[in-house]
Amino acid sequence: MKVGIIGAMVEEVTPLIEAFRGLGCPTAQENLGGNTYYKISVGANEVYIAYSKIGKVHAAITASVMIAHFGCEKILFSGVAGGLAKDLKVGDLLIASKLCQHDVDISAFGHPLGFIPESATFIAADAELNALAHKVAKLIGKELREGVIASGDQFIASESKKAWIIKEFGADAVEMEGASVAVVCNAFGVPFCVFRSISDSADGSADVSFDEFLESAAKVSAQFTLQMLKALGYALEL
Repeated sequence: MKVGIIGAMVEEVTPLIEAFRGLGCPTAQENLGGNTYYKISVGANEVYIAYSKIGKVHAAITASVMIAHFGCEKILFSGVAGGLAKDLKVGDLLIASKLCQHDVDISAFGHPLGFIPESATFIAADAELNALAHKVAKLIGKELREGVIASGDQFIASESKKAWIIKEFGADAVEMEGASVAVVCNAFGVPFCVFRSISDSADGSADVSFDEFLESAAKVSAQFTLQMLKALGYALEL
């Protein structure tokens, strides 16, 4: 099996790479399209890890390379997000039920916000991977929320923008990459799962709390990713 794991920032993939090295897994690197892809062998299975860089375009490139070049059969996105739902707090883990692009607007032509012709406003995550994630969370005693994730090429740090995204898309969390990965995986027919650890509240203090909690939130998501791989059949002694 080949599974691709994407994070947007180096802080989001470093805990994973370090964990595999600590387990003694053979690791190789390949540079392609301006990114470094880490190939990690775990018994008969392989894991490909890369940080895409921030934003939807970079994330889409990375997902496409993982699928078309490396032949990844499943894609997991691990990272951090801003919480929109009132009961989400820093460190909470959220898995996407479906994702949308909050910054797409061709409503001048009568289309709903977030909609692109020949695509859809929302793309659902893989039901089997999401069900597996809930089983993993229960097994390790970790609370896992499921909800709508909205993606856009903007760091949300205002109460008014936050309220607008909630109103228009019913979103529970906001970030800058997940929906583009969903588009790529949907186009290639590859199952995907997006889980995010909450790093801030997407409000007026988001820039401060993001910097403060980035690494700790990223580690929460990374540890859950490792547990997901183990549940998928990877021989990991965690």
